Order: sequence, then C-alpha cells, then structure tokens
Amino acid sequence: MKYIVLLCDGMADTKNEALGYKTPMELADKPHMDSLAKKALVGMCRTVADGLKPGSDVANLSVMGYDPKVCYTGRSPLEAASIGINLKDTDVTLRCNLVTLSDEENFEERTMVDYCAGDISTKEAAQIIETVEEKLGNEIYKFYSGVSYRHCLVVDNGTTDLGEMTPPHDISGRVIGEYLSNSENAAPLIDLMKKSYDILKDHPVNIARMNKGLRPANSIWLWGEGTKPAVQNFEEKNGVKGCVVSAVDLLKGIGKCAGMLTPEVEGATGYLDTDFEGKANAGIEALKQGYDLIYLHFEAPDECGHRGEAENKVKAIEYIDERALKLCLNYFEESGEDFRILIMPDHPTPLDIKTHSRNPVPFMIYDSRKDFGGVECFTEENAEKTGVFVEHGPSVMDMLLEKE
Repeated sequence: MKYIVLLCDGMADTKNEALGYKTPMELADKPHMDSLAKKALVGMCRTVADGLKPGSDVANLSVMGYDPKVCYTGRSPLEAASIGINLKDTDVTLRCNLVTLSDEENFEERTMVDYCAGDISTKEAAQIIETVEEKLGNEIYKFYSGVSYRHCLVVDNGTTDLGEMTPPHDISGRVIGEYLSNSENAAPLIDLMKKSYDILKDHPVNIARMNKGLRPANSIWLWGEGTKPAVQNFEEKNGVKGCVVSAVDLLKGIGKCAGMLTPEVEGATGYLDTDFEGKANAGIEALKQGYDLIYLHFEAPDECGHRGEAENKVKAIEYIDERALKLCLNYFEESGEDFRILIMPDHPTPLDIKTHSRNPVPFMIYDSRKDFGGVECFTEENAEKTGVFVEHGPSVMDMLLEKE
C-alpha cells in the first residue's frame, strides 16, 4: 500500500463576493479531486486545537499525525532545521521575514505594505541577509539565509517570553505600531528591526528592485520564536517510510526533524509560479525508491489568500489538480499499486480576512480498493454535510494509515 497526502495550504475559504459568492473550492475546475471525492470518505477536521494559534506549523504537524500540544516548540526552530542550523538547547530562534514598510519617519507609524517584499528572489534575499548579518550579527545574534522572504535569526541564550510577536502576514496594509510587542524582553529585537530599515532602505539590491518597479525588502520582521524541536521519528511512529516535498523551509524542517526524506525541487517557489509537475514527480520518484508515504505540500493557495487574490486562489487549486494530482493518479494507474490518498488544507486562509482562520477544514480519504459513498464534488459545504467530524486533528493520519 502506498499513501499520499496532498496538502493544499490555506485552500479552505468562505463564500466570496469576487467569486460570485462561491468559495475557491466551489468555483475551481478540479476534475481529479472531484472524481476521487465521489468514492472517498469526506468530512471535516479540526487541525488547530483550542489554545493554539492557527499557523501552518501547528496545522501541518497535526495533519502529519503529531500532537502540537506535545511536540510543538515554535515555528522558526522547524525552519532552522530545514536550513541546516544545529541548535543548542539554549538557543532561541525567530522567523526573520524580509518585508516592505512604508517610509514614515517614525518606525511605529509605518505600514506593512508587503509581508513578502514583492516575492523577493532567494538570490536577492541572500545578499540582503548577508548585509544584515554583517551589520547586526554578533556573538548573541546570528542571521541565516533561507528561501525567498523567509529567513532565520538565532539568539544565543535567548528567551521565548517576548509578548506578542505578530506575524507580518496578519497585518497587511496596517500601521505596525500597535502590533509591536511591548515586552521588555522583546525590546532588543524591535531595535534590530528598526536598525535594519536604515541599513536596507538604500541597499543596492533594493535600489535595483525599485528601478524595475519592484517592492524593496527594506526591513526585517521578527516573529515565530521557539526552541529546539522535539518531533518523533515518523517511521518509528507509524511504521512507514515518509517523504515531504515542499518549497518552504517550515515543511522541510518538520520533515527533517521527523527523519523523512526532503528532496530539493528546482523551481519550487511556494507561489503560483512553482513547479507543480516537478514536485509531483519528486514524490513519485520517492515512491519508486521504496518510500511508502509522500506528503506533497503546495503553498500557493495560502499565499493567494494572504494577498486577497481571489482568481489566483482558484487557479492555484486548479493547478494542483491538473499539474500534480493528475500525475500521481497516472503513476498509480500505470503501476497498478493500491493506494490511499488524503487531500485537505491545513487551515483556511479566507480571502476576506487575508490571514489564517482556526475553523475546521474539509478532508477526503480515497482508497483505490473501496467505495465510501463520497460526495458529488469536494467543497467545504459538501464536506460539512456528511456529518463526519474529526475533532482531534492528528487522528486523520491514523485514519489514512488505517491505524484506527
């Protein structure tokens, strides 16, 4: 038996005026998902437990079968693992976004223009982080380059008692002052953010970007603090060898902490321009190499939700269906292997609020050997109507693996 998790990050939504009062899942032309849904077990799943924030870290750990209340130590340590940082038990890590802020004189009066600095390229970002490390790094603070706008700060003998370090994608278009932590412990980190603006506003990379009409990465933004993660080995836990295919450090970091294969896919970006086929083929290759389960993570719907890009979110779902899921189904048709596939988002990223929601998400489990009855098409409303509800998110992996 082979297993696939097709994780469509942030795919779930609410009915949206720009889409004729439909959700992106309802409007998207996704014949392969809908065909599977007709015979699948379909329902709703709570991936974010009470008391936890609805982040991709918590939600994906849950889908992968890990209880975040037991193993979660923060988002950035998982990303640090992907980058290859060897953390000490006394280290504290933070996500270091490159963002675009407006240019008011007082830092607190600036607006979060863009949480991802215009989708800055990894090559450009590496040059900027190199400058940040040169100017702000020392024996306490060490900056590491990641992918696109997502990077990492490691604080030696740091603390996670920092008050509210707000994710930048939660405050798009808002003045930042009221979202800066007022904790005394956070003051040095806020100071790093302020200093970074003065360092980066005239950086050669940003001058070149502005000359091309692109947004500058004129500030760092620190959030997602945490300590060395404690994630159980996936194969030891489940008895199957797993592989995670993703463009983002968070998912690759979870995979590495869990002892899973995490192949690099050239052209994987985390947005609509990602190599959907390349990621699917990387997963298929892992199956051919003897891996039992592949976790195919696609970030594009989430990014479109954060940006309020309704039509692109629909397109992202359609691309996943046509350019990734289709290839996986073709592989199984040719190989003749029995398979089970779990398709779901980790959390909703509704277009109208442009950030994550903690609401339950639709899921379906298709088994090539069985007919569960299913639904006509895979949507939020149809999933809810089945009455199937998984209260404990990590149980959905056990359901996929037929452990319960």
